Amino acid sequence: MTKHDCYHCGLPIASPDNGKFTTVILGQQRDMCCPGCLAVAEAIVNNGLEDYYQFRTEPAQKSDDSILETLDKLKVYDDPSLQEEFVFEEGQDKQIQLTLEGITCAACGWLIEKQLSKVEGIKQVAVNVQERRALVTWSPFQIKLSQILSTLKRIGYVGSPFHPDEHEASYKREQKTFLKKLGLAGIMTMQVMMLMTGLYFDWFGAIELETRQYFYWVALTLTTPVVLYSGSTFYVGAAKALSAKTVNMDVPVTLAIFGTYIAGIRSTVLEQGEVYFESICMFIFLLLLSRFLEHRSRHRASQISANMMQYVPVSATKLNPDGSLTECLAKQLKIDDVVLVKPGETVPIDGVVTDGNAAVDESMLTGEFNPVRKSNSSPVYGGTVCQDGTLTITVTQTLKNALVNQIVRLQASAMASKPKAAQIADNFSRYFVTAVLLISALTYGFWAYQGSDEAFWITISVLVATCPCALGLATPSALTCAMAKLNRQGILLKRADALEQITDIDTIALDKTGTLTKGKFTISNAWYADGVDSNSALSIARALESRSEHPIAKAFSDGVALSETSASSGSADAIDNTVHKVTNFTVTPGGGISGEINDTLFSMGSAAFSVHESQLKLIEAFPSANVFLTVKGRIMAAYEVKDSLREDAQETLDILAASHTLAVLSGDTQQNVNALTAPLPISTAKGGLTPEQKYEAVQAMQQSGAKVMMMGDGINDAPVLASADVAIAVGNATDVAKTAADVILLGDQLLSVPELIRTAHQVKQKIRQNIGWSVGYNVLILPFAVSGLLSPWMAVVGMSLSSIIVVTNSTRLLSK
Repeated sequence: MTKHDCYHCGLPIASPDNGKFTTVILGQQRDMCCPGCLAVAEAIVNNGLEDYYQFRTEPAQKSDDSILETLDKLKVYDDPSLQEEFVFEEGQDKQIQLTLEGITCAACGWLIEKQLSKVEGIKQVAVNVQERRALVTWSPFQIKLSQILSTLKRIGYVGSPFHPDEHEASYKREQKTFLKKLGLAGIMTMQVMMLMTGLYFDWFGAIELETRQYFYWVALTLTTPVVLYSGSTFYVGAAKALSAKTVNMDVPVTLAIFGTYIAGIRSTVLEQGEVYFESICMFIFLLLLSRFLEHRSRHRASQISANMMQYVPVSATKLNPDGSLTECLAKQLKIDDVVLVKPGETVPIDGVVTDGNAAVDESMLTGEFNPVRKSNSSPVYGGTVCQDGTLTITVTQTLKNALVNQIVRLQASAMASKPKAAQIADNFSRYFVTAVLLISALTYGFWAYQGSDEAFWITISVLVATCPCALGLATPSALTCAMAKLNRQGILLKRADALEQITDIDTIALDKTGTLTKGKFTISNAWYADGVDSNSALSIARALESRSEHPIAKAFSDGVALSETSASSGSADAIDNTVHKVTNFTVTPGGGISGEINDTLFSMGSAAFSVHESQLKLIEAFPSANVFLTVKGRIMAAYEVKDSLREDAQETLDILAASHTLAVLSGDTQQNVNALTAPLPISTAKGGLTPEQKYEAVQAMQQSGAKVMMMGDGINDAPVLASADVAIAVGNATDVAKTAADVILLGDQLLSVPELIRTAHQVKQKIRQNIGWSVGYNVLILPFAVSGLLSPWMAVVGMSLSSIIVVTNSTRLLSK
C-alpha cells in the first residue's frame, strides 16, 4: 500500500492531493478514497477498535459511498413477518445466523466480535471467519435487528440472514480454491522432481555448468508459483497467529518454506551451494494434501446434517376448506394448514396425520430403513417418504422450525463447541511449536559453531520433520468423523465433548414411561367412588387429558372403552359424549393436571398430587391404580393405566448391563415399576418419584462417585437430564427434554444407545492412537534431524505421511 492508496480499502485515491477525506488512525493522518471508507474508519476509531488496523493482514473491502443514506433501509428486517423465516426464539432472546460480506482475515472477525459485544442488548456473538458467518443472540426488548445490521454496516461489513444454499455455495468456493492450490502444487512438484532427480542421480550425463544452472533457473521458475500461491494458506495462518501474539504449526512451516526458497534463490543467483526446490514443492503439496483430507472430513458431519434440507420438497399440495387442492410453496405453509401427500411423494413439512394410513420411510432422519406405519394422530416429519398410502396432514410446525432445520442448528452448535481433548491438544501444540523453534535455533547454533556448511539445511530438516501438523489433526478429525457416522444413524450430538464424557459413564439411569416403554397407554382397570357415574367421570377425565401432551392422555382419548372395568357403581360400556369446557388448566410436571369445569376444580394425576391427605387411606382399596381423578381433593375415580415394554428394551439392557450399573427412576407407582423391571437386569428400581426426587437421586449417585447417564423423554425429566453427566432424549421426546439433553435419538430404537457408547470408545481409542503416533513420530525423528542424518526431502516425506496417516486412521470410523 502506497501513500496514495486509501488506508482503509487499499484502492488508489483519485485525487491524492485534495485532502478531502482524512482522519487520524494510530497517531497518523490517513487518507481515504471516499466518504464511505471515511465513515467506516471513523466508526472503528471512535469505538476504540483501531487495533484492527494493526491486526489485519489484508485491506478491507471498499465501503458504500452512500453508507449513511442506506442505513435506514435496514429497518425492513424488523418486520416480524420477515423475521419469521430466519430468526429463532431462544427463551426471551432471539438468535440469527448472518452471512457476512467484507471479511478478509481473522482481524475482521476480531473487530466484529469486539464491536458487537459493546452494544447493549447483544448477549452473544460468535464469528466464524472461515465460513464468513456470525451467530448473534440479542434481547428484542433492548435492541432491534436493524440496529445490529446497521452497527455492522458502520464498520464496513454487510450482514444478511444465512441460508443453507448460500453456505453450500460458500463451501464449494472454498473447496475449489483448495483444489486449485493442490492441483498447481501437484503438477509443479512432478515437473521439478523429474528435473532435479535427473541432476542428483546424474541421469543427464556429464553436463556443463551452464546447463546445470539453466535447469536450476527452470526449477526456480516452476517453484515460485507453488511458494507464492499454493503455500499462501500457511503464511496467512502464521500471520494470524503472530498478530494474536501466539504461535501455531504454520509458523515453522512458513519459516521452513521461505528459508529453503530464499536459500535456493541465493544459490541459483550466485551459482554456488545446494538447492532443494523439489523439497519445497513436495513439502507444500503433501502438507496441502493432508489438510485437504482433514478439511473434507471436518466438514463431513456438518454436510450430512445441512444436506438433509435437500430431502424437503419445495412445493406442497394444500387441501383447502372447500375440498379443493392447490399447489403452494412448502415455506409458505402455516400451522393448522392441511396438506395432502400421495403414495411415493415426500412429506413437505412436520405435522400430524388426520386421515389415512401409510408406511413412511424415515431413514433420512433416523437411519432406520424399516418403514413406520402412520395413521390418525401419528406425527410425520418433512423429508420423509410416504410409500403406500395417501395421508392428510395438519401442519404443526412451520418449515423454519421443522425437525430437519432443528437438526441442522443443533449440529452447527455441536461443531462450534471444542472438546477438552481438542483444547488440550491445541495448548500442547503451541508449547510443542515453541519447543521446535527453540530446538531449531539451538541446532543451527551448534552446527554453525562447529563450522559445518550444512548447518542451515540441518535446521530446515528439524523445522520440517518435527512440525506438529499430525498432532493438530489427531482429535478434531476423529471427532468429526464420529459425529458424521452417528448422524447417519439417527443419533444427534448437541455437544462434541459429550463423546468424551460417555466413555467415563459407569451408571445409566432410565425413566420408565416413554423410555423403557412404548408410551402407548391403555386403561386396564378402573374404580369409581360411590354415587359417581362412570360415564360422567370418564367424560371429565377425557376433557382434562385432551389438554395434556403426556403419553397417558392418549389412554383417555375419544372413543376409548374399557373391556374389563370394575367399579363400585357399575361398569362403563361407553363414554359420555358430553363436551366439557375446561378453564384455568394447569400442568404440574411429575404430578398431574388440573382445570375447572363448570366452575368446579378437578385434578388428575398421581395420588400425591391430586388426593387430599384425608383420602389417602382409601387408596389401599385399589393399590394398582396410578391415575386418580379428584374433585377438590376427593377421589371420584381411580385408573390403572398400563404401558408395554419396547421390543428392543431387553436386548439393549442386557448389552448395557455388561459394563454399567442400571437404574430406573419413575414417577409411576412402585408396584408398576417392580412389575415391569422384574425380568430386566436392573440394579435399582424406584417408583413414585417427583421430578425433584429424580434430580436428588441422580445427585446422590454422583456424590457417591458415579458418572451418570440419564435417559428420558418427558417435561418432568428436564431437571434430571440437566443434572446428569450425559443426558439422552429418547424417541419422540418433548422439546423441553431435547433442550436439556446432550444427545438426541431421532429414531425409536433403544439399541442406538449401545452403538453410541461403542462409537464413543472407538473415538477415544482413535484419538489415543493419533496422538500416540504424532508424538511418537516427532520424538523418534528429532534425533535424526538434529544429528544431520535426515535431509530436507526425507523430512518432508516423513512429516506429510504422518499427517496423512492420522487423517486416514480417523476416517476409518466412518466405515465401522
